[in-house]
Amino acid sequence: MPQERKEKESTRDGFGRALLDLGEKDSNVVVLSADLTESVRAHWFQEKYPERFISHGVAEQDMISAAAGLALSGKIPFACTFGAFASGRAWDQVRVSVAYMNLNVTIAGTHGGISVGGDGATHQALEEIALMRIIPHMTVVVPADGEEAYDATVQAAAIKGPVYLRLGRSAVPTLMDKPPLETGKASVMKEGEDITIVACGHMVFKSLGAAAELEKKGINAGVINLHTPAPIDEEALIAAAKKTGRVLTVEEHSVYGGMGSAVAEVLVENCPVPMKMMGVKGEFGVSGEPDQLYEHFGLTEGHIVEEAEKLIKRK
Repeated sequence: MPQERKEKESTRDGFGRALLDLGEKDSNVVVLSADLTESVRAHWFQEKYPERFISHGVAEQDMISAAAGLALSGKIPFACTFGAFASGRAWDQVRVSVAYMNLNVTIAGTHGGISVGGDGATHQALEEIALMRIIPHMTVVVPADGEEAYDATVQAAAIKGPVYLRLGRSAVPTLMDKPPLETGKASVMKEGEDITIVACGHMVFKSLGAAAELEKKGINAGVINLHTPAPIDEEALIAAAKKTGRVLTVEEHSVYGGMGSAVAEVLVENCPVPMKMMGVKGEFGVSGEPDQLYEHFGLTEGHIVEEAEKLIKRK
């Protein structure tokens, strides 16, 4: 990554930085936005490469269809909007126009999860991992910090098929001493013996904090950063489940169909172990500050510690 390391950065900022570098390296890179150019950090690309930027207004379906056409003509399009709109309003176009033909289109959905904060339920996407990972050919990446978002964006440009990047609004700490992001391969952040915590996005940092607290209680918890729920790294998950015998998944997303469900699908067929899935259960989001919402939905470090201790007691 050519830019100087930042201690704290949003994943949408990492995405925006990567677009600038991609645009400089390859004239085929084009960016499309659906009326949220600054919010998705596409305005940096727009300012530097206005001839390769298209604003579609509030027309997400049109944007995805145009991205498909651009990909067919040899361009490398990045279509940007809020995750709630990319996965909801434009799902048919994503499925038929992009994924069915296995086109190299990257869809960047920002403002994923409850950490959006005050924008409330309509903009707090809690379903997009589920909606996107079930589409054939689709790669789904949920970066944990700005650096991972940068790397995921650069790698997405080279993937021969559709990619969905789930990005966040809030700045998060840059994780230290982590393996380089490799799309499709889980990152083992910490080895463990007693339980494995599998997380993605903002929950990776919180899971590492929870693991440190568990260590003080004599519990050795491993932490896996499953930044790519699709295609999922079955080998890493099975190995961890065999080693620790218990798996706790943590995500800023619905527990129905999300990253945790993807993990359960792998383990139920290959290595059934006691599991617990943490996330949002059958609710829409609410307005509030991110920390308030983490507390409200039971996604703090303390909640992770509590659920891990409960899981360890299960036979």
